[in-house]
Parts: sequence; C-alpha cells; structure tokens
Amino acid sequence: MSSIEWIIFNIEEVRRRSTNVWRSIPEDKLHWRPDAEAMSMLEMIRHVLESEHYYHLAIKNKGSLDAFDSPFESRPYTNVEDELAFATGYHEAFLETIRSYTEEDLKEISIDRSESGYVRDLGDMLLRIPYHEAVHTGQLLDYLRTAGVNRVRIWD
Repeated sequence: MSSIEWIIFNIEEVRRRSTNVWRSIPEDKLHWRPDAEAMSMLEMIRHVLESEHYYHLAIKNKGSLDAFDSPFESRPYTNVEDELAFATGYHEAFLETIRSYTEEDLKEISIDRSESGYVRDLGDMLLRIPYHEAVHTGQLLDYLRTAGVNRVRIWD
C-alpha cells in the first residue's frame, strides 16, 4: 500500500470504531455530560465531525482559515444518525482530497497553523486528524463508564 492508502485506511478505521461507539450511546444519554463545562456526548460527536471538515479546509488552504463558516453550526442537535448523515458528504470530500495528493506532497506541502503553535507537513497533519477523533472516542468511552452505561467492544 502507498502512504496515501495507509492514511485513508487509518482515517476509515478510526471512523469505523468511533461510529461503533457513537451508535452504542443510548438516546437518553446523548445529552449527558460529566460536568457543566464539558461537552455532551452528542456535542462531542459533532465536534469531531465538524473538526474534520475544518481540517479539510485548512489543508486545502495550506493553513488555518481566517474565517470558518461552519455548516454544522446552525443545525439543531438531534441524534447520531442525523449527524453522521449530514457529515457523510464532507467526509467523502475529505477522502477525495487526500486521494488527490502524491507521495511527494506528503513531505513537501506545509500546513501553517502558527497561531495554534505549529507548522506541519501534510503527511503529519493527515495523521493528526484521526488521532484527534480517536482521543475524543476514548473520552466518550470514559463518559459512558462514568454514566454507568455498558461500553461497546471496539477492539475486534
């Protein structure tokens, strides 16, 4: 497999496992949060989906965006399936953008997020995006444990 194929495989594998966790959350727990300042479970799912879209645009921009008009922002929170359905087109567009890069692009294109404290090459950035999702999936597993909900097995 090429590096691009491995990156896409990693993104899809992280999303598959995240989706398993997200779909396992009981409807009556979607708005549960461990404290008043924390995101709810559904807010965290949206955060992950919206962040992927932001990162996609930032990669195409080769750096942070001056303004981000999020298509997710004005949508009411409903349920996991609605969030996933809405995000599908954005996720597929992100994967198509990745497929358009060459092996050389992974090393030669820089993504400047200086205001966030870093400049990374494209390959590095493309690996950080699913890591962000994986961290939040781990947080959701902890939320479920804290809320007394059985957790789905993600290590298959």
